[in-house]
Amino acid sequence: MPKASRLLAGFVVFGLGGLVAIAGEIAPADKRSGFDFMTPENRAMQQDDMSNPGMFSVLEGEQLWNEPAGGAGRSCASCHGDATQSMRGVAARYPAFETQSGRPIDLAGRVDLCRRTQQRADPLPFESRELLALTAYVAHQSRGMPVSPPQDKRLAAFRENGRRLYERRIGQLDLSCATCHDQNWGQRLGGSVIPQAHPTAYPLYRLEWQTVGSLQRRLRNCMIGVRAEPFSYGAPELVELELYLMERAKGLPIETPGVRP
Repeated sequence: MPKASRLLAGFVVFGLGGLVAIAGEIAPADKRSGFDFMTPENRAMQQDDMSNPGMFSVLEGEQLWNEPAGGAGRSCASCHGDATQSMRGVAARYPAFETQSGRPIDLAGRVDLCRRTQQRADPLPFESRELLALTAYVAHQSRGMPVSPPQDKRLAAFRENGRRLYERRIGQLDLSCATCHDQNWGQRLGGSVIPQAHPTAYPLYRLEWQTVGSLQRRLRNCMIGVRAEPFSYGAPELVELELYLMERAKGLPIETPGVRP
């Protein structure tokens, strides 16, 4: 059984700390990053670029940013120049509306779309080291900037569907994202503190994974943890969930690359 499933199963069976249903969303004054729920040692690891293992992915992303690729023989820098300038604030505004598809696209999707259309290169697989590295490098340029979801009316219906997905009970354990992260944040689940599910640090290095991973990987892990069938990587539902989660996180600073237990 996956670790998340074991934690949830033990929590439900033995009632350690008790999953208590508390109505309502998180008050703005109580909004916190997952960083605030970590141990002092893990917080120090994230804050020190020489100790943060996620920085290896950022450095690889910088190299890929400057490497020509595909039939066009272009690099990301060929179009966008110095990422420290051109990509500043970009991650804080994603997911965003993509005109050709007529729906939201996340930052990794935008990176891969540019790769396919502008560089004429093969798409990078979901959760591949290269796609995570490029996404981490772009997102890193917004570190410290507040999450600022786009005020685009075309996103409203997709964001609302993300909210419905967040609040919908799923799986054999009949739990929703809101059950843990709105109603029981700060409590303990199998010894771990329940955070508020703000996606401010992705791609991030998770100590449990011993590698960098995407928000989609984390969302899928949670679905497996409540014994539900996870959405496939790249599924529109995962992008809509992220769209809603970023709205919830509005005003919190981007941390990429984060470190989490």
